[in-house]
Amino acid sequence: MPVKFINGIDRLNGLVGRAAAWSVLLMALIGAGNAIASYLEPLAGRRLASVALDELQWYLFSILFLLAAPWALRENAHVRVDVMYGRLGVRGKAWTDVLGGALLLLPFCVYGVIVSYPAASESLRIGEVSPDPGGLSRWPIKAVLPVAFTLLALQGVANTVRAAHVLRRGDAS
Repeated sequence: MPVKFINGIDRLNGLVGRAAAWSVLLMALIGAGNAIASYLEPLAGRRLASVALDELQWYLFSILFLLAAPWALRENAHVRVDVMYGRLGVRGKAWTDVLGGALLLLPFCVYGVIVSYPAASESLRIGEVSPDPGGLSRWPIKAVLPVAFTLLALQGVANTVRAAHVLRRGDAS
């Protein structure tokens, strides 16, 4: 797989991850605004807080979690459960990354796309909306799922190819 393609995946996931990171600020502003609005409701004599804003805050959290995951994988900032990984040498880590990527991460991502795409597609087809009065459409957030799994799979491919390169060449570049 060409180096340009691998670097392109890294760049794409970096851009998407940094864009998703801005959702933290938006979540904080929306949450604070909605909280202030609910406290002001008795003074205004009417409802000021919004179900749509509550749901938007949840959607932004989902976007952060889903679209920043490939970025975290790229940056090696994800949580590792394997307590032995840190003790391994370069080749041991490369083997772990190749096997983990090929046997665990990539099949999981393919399964995620297979399961989430029909649900997202059906949600769009029927114009699914929140059951709560004043809630948002559900299809946009459901559409993020297969996109996120695809980006995570692409980053998994990039990382697996990089680790295989370490095994083949014997270097860490």
